[in-house]
Amino acid sequence: MAFGRSSSSNREFQVALCTVPDVTTAEQLAEKMVKQSLAACVNIIPAITSVYQWQDKTEKDPEVLMVIKTEADLMADLGELLDEEHPYEVYELISCSIEQASTAYLSWLNDTL
Repeated sequence: MAFGRSSSSNREFQVALCTVPDVTTAEQLAEKMVKQSLAACVNIIPAITSVYQWQDKTEKDPEVLMVIKTEADLMADLGELLDEEHPYEVYELISCSIEQASTAYLSWLNDTL
């Protein structure tokens, strides 16, 4: 399998992470992201546990993780969608650049977004 660098397409692709309270919310958001061409693909990982600080207390909650494949230039639009649709007051949206991936996958991302 051929392996290449994301920068070879002159586009910067990202893997973004976002947690939500349940699978239904994740599926609804994922469908909107894909339909609006804000994401090429969203993986939904159920049954994670998040431990975090909130309002001076340590919290522990079940959540669902969304793994979003997108382009750096689309992150602001993705944030706007989440501002409107996400149920949390403060939601997680963090991303990392895809430095390397299979050339076939990079080609698919390039054609999809």
